Amino acid sequence: MMHEQHFTYRPIGLLRSPYSRRIDAPHQSTVVAGTQTGDVATATLELQDWLDEKAIQDLGGFQRLWLIFAFHLSEGWKSNVKPPRGGPKRGVLATRSPHRPNSIGLSAVELVRVEGKTLHLRGVDLLDGTPILDIKPYVPYADAFPESKAGWIDEMDAKVGRYFAPGPRKPR
Repeated sequence: MMHEQHFTYRPIGLLRSPYSRRIDAPHQSTVVAGTQTGDVATATLELQDWLDEKAIQDLGGFQRLWLIFAFHLSEGWKSNVKPPRGGPKRGVLATRSPHRPNSIGLSAVELVRVEGKTLHLRGVDLLDGTPILDIKPYVPYADAFPESKAGWIDEMDAKVGRYFAPGPRKPR
């Protein structure tokens, strides 16, 4: 029998990025074609006062990090969503939609440098002010499975190209 639990998290920091609106940010951190500048975005993450520099000690040697974050502007969710690349509606848990049962996200970003309690990052797809819940180092042998199948996304890649992503949407 499953027991329903609730969890409360305290952000470890807030991300500062050039994206203030959802329509400005790329759909994935590595897909910048069609964004306003077409450049890979830079950002900073400063640890909250209650964390000290020891918490990020030894991160400097890592090229990439996983950011676990809250989709703080999400306004609810639906079981089926229409992916931005097209095609039929899909089960929300088979997509990377920001509108999820638990508004938690995961993004792989490039670590440029560590300066005190500030991480300088590149290749972010997160909005300015995004609460970061945790950081984990990206470890290629454990985190990369390039030969893995990606279900309906593989089918979409075959139709429209592997790195196709729509540009920014027009404001509603």
